[in-house]
Amino acid sequence: MRHRVAGWKLGRNTSHRRALLRNLVTSLIMEERIETSVVKAKAMRPHVERMITLGKRGDVSARRLAAAYLMTRESVEQLFDKVAPRFGDREGGYLRIIRKGHQRGDGAEKAFIELLGAEKVVEAKREKRAEARAKRVEEAKKAMEETGERGEAPPTEASDEKEK
Repeated sequence: MRHRVAGWKLGRNTSHRRALLRNLVTSLIMEERIETSVVKAKAMRPHVERMITLGKRGDVSARRLAAAYLMTRESVEQLFDKVAPRFGDREGGYLRIIRKGHQRGDGAEKAFIELLGAEKVVEAKREKRAEARAKRVEEAKKAMEETGERGEAPPTEASDEKEK
């Protein structure tokens, strides 16, 4: 019987499980939305909630506790400067788990786990990527037109090496 045994073992020993959860929490705070298995998402939820609560406290002691758990200094800054102030008046429930479907290889159920309000951040990142992609395509077209006017092929790495 599993009376009074909380949490998930995730098929890992203690140190591996702790490292996995720390990495997932750090990634979620930095990216605001990640894809993982449903079980891992449920296992990391209390840790993320605790980190956001520490971020809402905002004192030096809370910052040190968060820095001891999170993997990078940038994630601590992101937590205290951007993520925690968004949830100032909220008493908990900072996450959303959206089930995605089953993984092809082993049938594991996948999910997106995201901070509430991350839609705006994810959309901004998507727009920025689209602009960068459009800029690269435009530059490629421009380069093709220039080489087409001269009637020569664009330089390749092999021809650059021969010249040397």
